[in-house]
Amino acid sequence: MKIALVVPHIFMHRDILPDVIFSPGTLALDLAAALHELDEDVTLCTPGQVRTKVRNITADLSFFETELTRRNLTYTELLKQHSFTFVTLARQVQSELLADVFDRANKGEFDVVHVYTNEEDIALPFARLCKVPVVFTHHDPFNFLLKYQSVFPKYKHLNWLSMSYAQRKTMPENTNWVGNIYHGLPSHEYAVQIGPSRDYVAYLGRIIKAKGVHLAIKAVQQYNKTHLTKPLTLKIAGKHYAGHKDHYWQRYIKPHIDAGIVEYVGFLKTAKEKQEFLGNAWALMVPSVFDEPFGMVMLEALACGTPVIGLRSGAIPEVIKDGKTGILVDAPSSTTEAKTVRALADAIDNIESIDRYTCRSDFDENFTTKRMAEEHRAVYRKLLQDN
Repeated sequence: MKIALVVPHIFMHRDILPDVIFSPGTLALDLAAALHELDEDVTLCTPGQVRTKVRNITADLSFFETELTRRNLTYTELLKQHSFTFVTLARQVQSELLADVFDRANKGEFDVVHVYTNEEDIALPFARLCKVPVVFTHHDPFNFLLKYQSVFPKYKHLNWLSMSYAQRKTMPENTNWVGNIYHGLPSHEYAVQIGPSRDYVAYLGRIIKAKGVHLAIKAVQQYNKTHLTKPLTLKIAGKHYAGHKDHYWQRYIKPHIDAGIVEYVGFLKTAKEKQEFLGNAWALMVPSVFDEPFGMVMLEALACGTPVIGLRSGAIPEVIKDGKTGILVDAPSSTTEAKTVRALADAIDNIESIDRYTCRSDFDENFTTKRMAEEHRAVYRKLLQDN
């Protein structure tokens, strides 16, 4: 098959991707590589050049680069300082990229087009103009933003892939789902840590209220009250947004760092850094209070053999097997915050019962890029057969 994997998000650029948290981009690179290893003809279509072994079609970024030169800014600096200008330029780039891909498909260059990431709402009205099957993957809840709520239900008849059954709950019941495919990681990037220190609980990801980092802090505080001889630190890795209108970092996180309860280790860019961080942790805590459509950090932990403590929200119960690869507790939406914090603290106390090699085995069985690519290939073939 000649597959066009289209990732229109402007972060898909080798000058931007290393400095942002953007798991859909990493997933797309891994999916393209794994499909290539299955001997499929894959073209990765991105706004800027990315590091990949497959063919890479890019958009015209000349006007974007002219603006950067005029202001003497990098991409990420422009995003932070002049967000409206950045988004305006990005939407033009994304529109031109999608138009080019559909045109190439109509001329026989591709058998199937897979539009992969949140900016696919640009492509939705024009998918009917493409002569080959077009399939969409979205990486947020479908009702996460107002523009999603108003647009996606209009196009429920198109070909949709979900990344969890929880994600499907935010679309109409009669949406045309052509598959549910869980994410995966390259199996060689992580390993069960030998002799882990296990003297801290880990949090990895964006430091925003929806991720519930404040609950993790409270849970570790409560655990330490009853374990004075063996207290644990909460180590936080990821991106915070100090200086933005959302004062979550300054109000809920930084005071605890100053008090020595929390250690902030910064933004981890490489698999090696994540291996060290996750592999040595007592557990990874995923206290998301919104409906996570998936949660890649859970796979990274399982691949390291590290058990996960999470809430029963969104897709977390689909990824973590309660009592086998982690411990799940009720979210505040179904109980109270105080009860959730107590349950998280109890889970920290009981997580030692989870076998680390069982966590890794579950990853190998269910969450590798090879499995992910094989399931995508099966969907593409089915769409071609039905077309």
